[in-house]
Amino acid sequence: MTEIATKNHPVVSQTEWLEARKDLLAKEKDFTRRRDELSRRRRELPWVKVNKEYIFDGPRGKETLGELFDGRSQLIVYHFMFDPTWEEGCPSCSFWADSFNGIGVHLNHRDVTMIAISHAPLEKLQVFKKRMGWSFKWASSFHSDFNFDFQVSFTPAEFKKGTVYYNYTDRESDSLGLVDSKNAVNQEAPGISVFYKDESGTVHHTYSCYARGLDMMNTAYHYLDLVPKGRNEAGLDFTMAWVRYHDKYE
Repeated sequence: MTEIATKNHPVVSQTEWLEARKDLLAKEKDFTRRRDELSRRRRELPWVKVNKEYIFDGPRGKETLGELFDGRSQLIVYHFMFDPTWEEGCPSCSFWADSFNGIGVHLNHRDVTMIAISHAPLEKLQVFKKRMGWSFKWASSFHSDFNFDFQVSFTPAEFKKGTVYYNYTDRESDSLGLVDSKNAVNQEAPGISVFYKDESGTVHHTYSCYARGLDMMNTAYHYLDLVPKGRNEAGLDFTMAWVRYHDKYE
């Protein structure tokens, strides 16, 4: 709901409001049930064995994908946009990171490890992480094909072709609107991927989502959805033009 839409908003009695609220509650409950069903179907997706060996630079040195599980059977990777030439991570991904920073201890107790992985060198990730005050583990895929294989980094050559494969479809390069290619080695995109490691140590890719598929993971956005003005992004150059690093708001 935009600011304009809040003007001349109906003001009713408590009884009328309660009636309207109960009508909406029925729809919210229906949505919750349908979301639970969707989550069940997500968990029942078939898996793909990860045959390629990926090596990452992490705070403990070189680590394989299997080692990133840190002794647990489930791994969530947030694909954080950070091109090797940048000095700062993506502001939008930083907005998401503010949402998941600190939840790792809870996920750990449900047999889940969550980390962020970016294409930039580890040194740059560590400097930016310290500045932002984050505690989550952050690894670099700078020396591997991981970002490219999971469709979150694209080479300039790919963009010159006019289309890239993102969010399970071929899309026009310009339609992504991700970063200014003049200032980046590669085009970067956001995503989340999930992996499972069985008792033999075999790693499987179970799920990935991109674009608006990440929306449910941003708690700030969903709190904004509760208030009368909503996200209030209509009329901006792009939807998240208002977002700043949390240490850059005036």
